[in-house]
Order: sequence, then C-alpha cells, then structure tokens
Amino acid sequence: MIRRFATRHVPALAGAAAVAILIALLLSPTAWRETLREHGFDLVLALDQRIRPLPRTHLWASVVVVDIDDRSLDRVGPWPWSREQIARLIAAIGAADPAAVAVDILYAEPDSLSPAALARRLGALTQRPELMGLANELRDGDTALADAVAGAPVVLGFVLDPGSSGEAPPVPFEHTPLALRGMPTLGGLWGAVGAVGPVPLLAERAKGIGALSLPASSDGVVRHVPLLLAVGDAILPGLALETVRLSRGASSYLLEAEPAVLVAADLRMPVAGDGMLRLLPVPPREHAARTLSAIDVIDRRADTARLAGAVVIVGGSAAELGGLRPTATDALTPSAQIEADAVQQIFAGRFPRAVARAGLTDLALLGALALITILVTTRFAPLSSALFMIGAVLLLWIAAIAISTLADRVVDPLTPSVTVAVAFVAASITSFAATYRREILIRRRFEQRLAPAIVQRIVEAPELLKLTGERRDVTSLFTDIEGLTAMTHRADPAELVAILDGYFEGVTAIVVAHGGMVDKIVGDAVHALFNAPLDLKDHARRAVDCAVAIRDWTETYRAEPAPAALGLGPTRIGIETGPVILGDVGLASRLDYTAYGDAVNAAARLEAANKELGSAICIGAGAAAGCDPAALRPLGSIEVRGRDECLTVYEPWPADAPPEWRQRYLAAFALIDKDCGAAAALFETLAAERAHDRTTRLQAQRIRAAAAGGMI
Repeated sequence: MIRRFATRHVPALAGAAAVAILIALLLSPTAWRETLREHGFDLVLALDQRIRPLPRTHLWASVVVVDIDDRSLDRVGPWPWSREQIARLIAAIGAADPAAVAVDILYAEPDSLSPAALARRLGALTQRPELMGLANELRDGDTALADAVAGAPVVLGFVLDPGSSGEAPPVPFEHTPLALRGMPTLGGLWGAVGAVGPVPLLAERAKGIGALSLPASSDGVVRHVPLLLAVGDAILPGLALETVRLSRGASSYLLEAEPAVLVAADLRMPVAGDGMLRLLPVPPREHAARTLSAIDVIDRRADTARLAGAVVIVGGSAAELGGLRPTATDALTPSAQIEADAVQQIFAGRFPRAVARAGLTDLALLGALALITILVTTRFAPLSSALFMIGAVLLLWIAAIAISTLADRVVDPLTPSVTVAVAFVAASITSFAATYRREILIRRRFEQRLAPAIVQRIVEAPELLKLTGERRDVTSLFTDIEGLTAMTHRADPAELVAILDGYFEGVTAIVVAHGGMVDKIVGDAVHALFNAPLDLKDHARRAVDCAVAIRDWTETYRAEPAPAALGLGPTRIGIETGPVILGDVGLASRLDYTAYGDAVNAAARLEAANKELGSAICIGAGAAAGCDPAALRPLGSIEVRGRDECLTVYEPWPADAPPEWRQRYLAAFALIDKDCGAAAALFETLAAERAHDRTTRLQAQRIRAAAAGGMI
C-alpha cells in the first residue's frame, strides 16, 4: 500500500506541481517576468565585471565627468546657472584640449538670464525699440555659450518629444548623416514622432547632437543607453555614441546589415535590434574616481591634465539639476555618469546583448526544468535532491557568466534558478506530505506491534519493508490462556475486560522488548512473529527467551488480586520456526500484515499440545534447532492435527532443576526406546523428587499408556 502510494501518487503530484508552476509563469504579468529577467542580467554582468572590469583608461581616450555638484552650487549659486557661467566651464574644459565634450544638459529655450536677454524681454513688454537695440550691445548668454561651444569639440543634447503634433519638422536641428549598407533589422528602435533640441544658435556651433533621453526598464531602473533611436523617420545617435564619434574624428556613421554593425571611424560596434547598449553595472566608487568637481575646473584648481585628450561628460549630481536616475548599482546615479559608463563600454568593446528569446519555448524549458527538479526531489533523499538543486543552479550561473565573459552575450540564470527553487519547495512539500502520510501508515500499522527502534528503522528506510509479499524464515509464537472460556461464565464483563487489557499489555510489551512483532490478538490468544518484518538475528532463541519471560510474568500477574479472584488460568505457549509467506492481506480499506505457512500452524498446534504434555512452553524441532541444545529438555514426539508425521518437541529446562536431576532426566528419556518400563520408573522417581513438575509425571504416564497399548 505504502509503496503503491509512493509509486503512483508522488509522481502524479510532482507533475501537477510542475504544470502549476508553468501556468503561474504563463499567467504572471509580463512586467514581473521582465523585471526578474533584468535582475538576472544585472547579477551576471556584475559578476562579469569582477572577472574583467572595464579599464579606467583606454587606448583611444580616458573618460572624465565634470560634475556640477552641491559644492559647485554653493560657490556659484543655485541652479539654473547662467549660460555665461556654463560657457566659462566649457571654455575651461576646452582649454585643456579634450577629445570631445558632451553636455548632458538641454538648452531648448533661449537664454532668459543674461543682460541682453533681459533687455530684449523688457523691450518687448514696453514696446520700446531702443531697449531692443540695447540688447545687441549687452552680454548675451546664448552668444557666450555658442562661442564656447564653437571653441571646443562639443556635443549637445536633445530629448524625445512623444507629444509632438507632427506639424513642425520632427528634427529641429542638423544631425550627423547615417549611411546604410544592406537592410539592417532595427524594427525595435526606441523613439518618438518628434524631438526637442538645443536653440538654433547653439545647435549650429555644436560639433554633434545626441539624445539625452534614457529608457527605463519596467521597474524604473535605467539599464540601457540608446546607441541609435528613431525620431520620426530619422535614425539619430545617442549622446554617448555621438561623443565617441566626435572623439574619433568620424564625420558620419555607416550601418551595415547581417549582422547589424555600426561603423564610426575605426570603431565597429554591434547593434542590437532595439539599438540599445546594455550597461555593465559600474559601482559608485568607480564613478568617483573619474569625476572632477565643476567648481574646481572653473577655478583652475583641478588637475586639468586629466582632461587632455579625454572624453569629458558635463552634467550634475546635485538634485536641483534633475538628472538623478536609478541604476542597477545606485538608486541616484547622475545621468552624466550613465553616459560616461556607455562611452567607457564602447571604448572597451563591450556590447552585452541578450540571447534571443523564444517566448513560449522559454516557458516550456522552464516547465521542463521544474518537472526535472520535482521528479528528482520526490525520487531521491532530501540531501541528494538539495545537492542536485544547488548543483543545477550553480551550473546555470557558471554557464551564464562564461557566456557573458567569452561571448558578450547575456543569459538570465535568475529566472531558471527561481523556477528550480520554487519547484524544489513544491516538490519538498509534496514529498514531505507523502513521507508524512507514509510514516503515519507505518506507525499506525506497526507501532503497537514492534519495538520503537524497529518502527523507526522502517520509517527511515521503508524500502526494507516488503509489504507486497515475500517468503522468509520466521519463528512463530502462539499464546493461550487455559480455562478462559469457563472463566467468562462467572466473571463480571467489566472486570474481565480490565484483566485482559492488563494481560495483553504485559504480553505484547514482552514480545516487543524481545524484538518480536505482534501479528494479531484473537480472543485470549496472542500471535507473534520473530524475524519479521525485518531481519532479526537468533530469532528462534529470542522467541524462546520471550516465551520464558511471558510464562514468568503471567504467573506473577495471575497472583495479583483481581486476576486471582477470577481464577485467571496459566498461559500456554507454542513455538516453531520455518518458511512462511509474509505480506499485506485484506481489503483496500483494511489491510493486515500477516504470515501464512506450516510454521504458523505448527505453533498453534504446539500451544494446544501443552495440555497433554503438562508443559507451559512447547517448542518444535525447527525452533529447537536455532537454540542451544543444553537449554532445552526433550518432551518426545507427538501427533498434531493436520500433520501426518509426528513432531519432536521440547521445552526450556525449569530454572530450578539441578544439573544432576537434568542428567537423570536425559538418561530416562534415552531409555524410552530400549526399556519403556525402566524409563517410566525413572520418570516416576524424578517426578516424586519434584512434585510440582507436571511434565515429568505426565511423561511417565504417557510411556506406560503407550506401552500398555503396544505403541512402544
């Protein structure tokens, strides 16, 4: 029953759990799966970075971030700064001869803070032409910034405008031309119908225009920087890509197809279908190492030698600039640092791309992985299945990291790991439930019939138990109370039941203590088996020792007031050893683990033979063969119902019989076949010396009766 349950139901429950996990994956929101997948990529790329971190300096250029930080705002003033102040910053950077300068600040509106801008605004409000003319003589912020931009290799930024009406040109500025070779597949480009760029005066002076917009994943984290993006029908570069182009002196881009590769000067950059560059997680300490404070650059206190030939990103970490974005390594990362990370990756030739997904195929693979995990967990020991789970997860992660470091391809090991973990938990619960049920069945079946240690062995190793049937040698022990039927006629029912309860409790406890199994209790009889259901060394001897203990205990129990008042009779015991068939027998709702065979029947017959032998314990030849011969005294041969041949039987020597008396008993027994009269006389003499020994007295009577009948 238990084995059938484990064989049929546990795999079915395992399969159901795997299907449930697959359905849960299918029904879970796409954003959840994408977020989990992105976190898996984050972890793989973070480990990749530990193996081969991005170099701080490159063959082509180093990357420096000039940061408009809180200290700069404290010195110069609150944000927004005047464009003249920004012009001074860019001029100071340009004086150091950088390879390129990217300004991570959008200047979409004309200057409104300089004297010229104020004069123009006042003239327009008052309708006074002289004030408008005065604006041409005053300092103009846009002009100052445009002059600074013109004096250095500067890239300005634009942002996407998804709300554009489409009436105006979608790209209000000149942009770097992009040539195509073949038909690259870029159907997933991020973009919008329009864009907002810098004021025309600044756009005309800039050496490049790139997108400042940064996409966020479903959890709001920025993990990608656009290399290319779509504005209307145009394909435009991101700020990082445009900055790299300018630093390499390229005048345009070439986009090759199959596979998609973007060429700028001597750089060849693989491009994903969405045009995005997957960022490697860069810890904040690396950001700090490449950062100069804007106020230090303006005041010429910074090490401007670091700017020479470098790619410089100008941006701000101060909250007032509104450029702080969550990334995989920091919840408040300045967008300038994100662009700098992208530039460093491009210089290092790192373009991680996710391995193409197949939707339902991915889910099917996850379902298969869950099913394998569940089957392993339900079929093997907890430690083995846990080691399998850990090994499978480690293998997933090692493979993912190897693919990332060797091929710059990103595989998500987190989702499969979570799937394995969920499947392991589901399978463990299923297995635990099955194991718990199995233990309950085993304990319910055997805890009152076997020693606790044996029951525990079966619980821990149920494969030791063969409930479906087996043939094995066992020693069968039968007990019966002499004269119980007569006692029931004169006993009070409640008193009789109480006495029998105590009797059976004592007898079964003795059986269990000697390693036997209580097979059944029928009426006043107890049937016990030794060497079942598990192997028991010296089971015949243990059964005989058990019988002696039962005989002694029951005699003590009979002397107690309540049993003595009812006249509880002595206990007779039969023991025999031989092959039997063991197994579960009965209805599905009520199975009984029991034994069938000659040894069982013989033990029952030997128990009844005690009455004519005058003994309390009658042991068959099979059981006697497993005992020390010196411990048993022969009783002769008897005929039993159901057996054609006579059975040679024995009983344990009385404990108080002296050795000399035992020797004379054996001598008398040896004379039975030679001189039955002399043998009978010797037995009568022995019986007279031990008047309480009914066995010896009845032995003499049996010999004389047999001799008179001509049977000897």
